Amino acid sequence: MSNFALTSPEFNDQDPLQLVHEFDGYDGSGQNRSPWLQWQGAPEGTRSFALTLYDPDAPTGSGFWHWILFDIDSSVTQLAAGLGSTDGTDLGASGTHAANDYGAIGYGGPCPPKGLSVHRYIFTVHALGVPKLGLPTNATNAVVRFFIYQNTLATAILTGLYKR
Repeated sequence: MSNFALTSPEFNDQDPLQLVHEFDGYDGSGQNRSPWLQWQGAPEGTRSFALTLYDPDAPTGSGFWHWILFDIDSSVTQLAAGLGSTDGTDLGASGTHAANDYGAIGYGGPCPPKGLSVHRYIFTVHALGVPKLGLPTNATNAVVRFFIYQNTLATAILTGLYKR
């Protein structure tokens, strides 16, 4: 039984995300600020972390990947609010961004079509058994996610909800 858990001081599991988290493009009017996330209880053998943010309810036939962050040093146990909103060029121990499904590097906040039902935004931190994935900087998010899943020892999930 793992005690691996992902939490946020900004929202509880299954609670709504805030307008500040909403994407600031297309017809979104948020600030595109990633939430403060923290985790604990990673399993023995964890050598790095990765974080993904996925909306399975997006009307695409395959969901929508909002954030892919990998090669996070094993000493890191939290990501400050707004960290994902950077251009991803100097994250240091906080990892490396892959392009999201908006086609941008970094965090891309929720922006479900207006009037649709609530969407789930699934933040997943992956405890990885390797210190680095060893991928080129231009690896697609599908390739990055493949290597994340290939090296995952355990996951912790936090789901935020959003509707416009």
